[in-house]
Amino acid sequence: MIPHPELDRLKRQRPEWTPWLAVVEGALRETTTGQWDEAVPVRPAAGRRSVPLLSGATVNVKASAVRQLLRRLIDIASRADTSQMSTLRRALDLETEIDPAAVFSASLSQDSDRLGAIAAAFGTDRQAFEAVVALVAVPFLQACNRKWAREIPNTWLEGYCPVCGAWPAFAEVRGIERTRHLRCGRCGGEWHAHILHCAFCDNSSHDELITLVPETAGTASVIEACRRCRGYMKTMTKLQGCAPNAVMLEDLGTVALDVAALEQGYTRPAGTACTLDVNVNVAAAGGRFFAWNV
Repeated sequence: MIPHPELDRLKRQRPEWTPWLAVVEGALRETTTGQWDEAVPVRPAAGRRSVPLLSGATVNVKASAVRQLLRRLIDIASRADTSQMSTLRRALDLETEIDPAAVFSASLSQDSDRLGAIAAAFGTDRQAFEAVVALVAVPFLQACNRKWAREIPNTWLEGYCPVCGAWPAFAEVRGIERTRHLRCGRCGGEWHAHILHCAFCDNSSHDELITLVPETAGTASVIEACRRCRGYMKTMTKLQGCAPNAVMLEDLGTVALDVAALEQGYTRPAGTACTLDVNVNVAAAGGRFFAWNV
């Protein structure tokens, strides 16, 4: 069970999203099982300035865990009554040919090119396959955040996640102190952020940083945009931060802000902010490992 009302709210307000929300819910349910905790390295990479904790780590995961999660998510997605999602049934038919090491590594690094190649090999729609497989690494990343959250230094003010190196999904301005925190939509991590500063290009010129305010009166959310790199950040005023496994739902729930930003010519960067240089070992039955670098 996902301990957050945002999922039910989205189902009510966006019934057309029900098929995709079922996939997201499947991934988030997996974050509560605890089976991915054992794959988290004992100690994160530490002592290197501006380097995410996951960078340089060796990760050992079970092929069975990757296969089961991938099959579950694809099975849920393929039930959707859309031409794109229905193509994912082909991947289920060819499941034994799926390389769990390649899939997990590509998901972890958000490697669009590699995922596109895998999708082409199975004859599935590329966008649908990428969207689903991107969620495969989420339970592991959330386990990393649970274990390493206290390792995040208060001095970390980079624009990307200190745990997994992903770009932030949005910013939260919290409480009466109005402290500013960036949130990661993949691992659910949080970290302090500069005020009047672009997380994507490090721009701090006030003349190039703007705020777009929705027309809806009384809204607690705005869009902060950078005229230099054309990036934008959704920023929400809250009493307290949302739970780690609810960040992805909060991101989906504020899609109207994304649409407004895109209409003004602003975008969010794709992929991770930095190369993680992670060594992924996927153990097949019998304990044999297959290694990938991401």
